Amino acid sequence: MRAILGPATASHPRAAGTLLEGLSLWHQQALSVVLCADDEASSSATRMLDDLGFGVKNVHYDVGVAFPAHARRGRRIAGFGNFGDLRQLCLEGVSS
Repeated sequence: MRAILGPATASHPRAAGTLLEGLSLWHQQALSVVLCADDEASSSATRMLDDLGFGVKNVHYDVGVAFPAHARRGRRIAGFGNFGDLRQLCLEGVSS
């Protein structure tokens, strides 16, 4: 599943964790998740980071963290496919 979510600062503090727990229970297996955020402050609002800035891990999900602002532009992560369709939806205002 790929999703672009709204700003974490406008959501309930447990929203991201509850969403991931629900998906994990639905599929009856732990999830591997990559959180892609503009900066560490944005991603910490989701409570998906531990005190050292690493992604949290529990019985329902294991979160990896990516910060695109620090990554080289145009670099691709193998296995994640093309997110162009989601970016287009975001530009059209569907995800807001």
